[in-house]
Amino acid sequence: MSGRRLGPFLLVLLALLGGCDDMTVQPKQLDYSPQVGPAAVPPGTVEFGSGSAPAPAVTLALMQRGQERYRIYCTPCHAELGDGHGLIVQRGFPPPPSFHGAALRSASPQYLYDVISNGHGVMYSFAARVAPQDRWAIVAYIRALQRSQYAPAASPAPPLRDGLR
Repeated sequence: MSGRRLGPFLLVLLALLGGCDDMTVQPKQLDYSPQVGPAAVPPGTVEFGSGSAPAPAVTLALMQRGQERYRIYCTPCHAELGDGHGLIVQRGFPPPPSFHGAALRSASPQYLYDVISNGHGVMYSFAARVAPQDRWAIVAYIRALQRSQYAPAASPAPPLRDGLR
């Protein structure tokens, strides 16, 4: 009697197992790979690196705002000079790259803006903490820091140049 009941159960079980496929072979999104399938981007979001917020013109007010925001948000890790030897690093946190290295001197302003917005490595995103206009101000100030370390001696105005000698 149990054999007759077991027969339909085995048929149903075989039918269910026949419908299974290899779940390890399926399209999926891997980090740093091209998009697979339709992108699941919520409405109103902006794709990373799209340059949605244009860079403002560099003015004295922008540079002063950038210096102020840099001192608040960036100096704990990057230090006042941008060399990556901030107080957090002195207490054991991994050092960030120096802004004066060749890679970051040649990086585009949009790249620096994107790193501030989205984070990189152990640096977390500042998108929720720093307004987009302030991110551009910080980028402008970082460029000024970089230029201050690599400007030729002949580039300052004569009164400043004479004080350097």
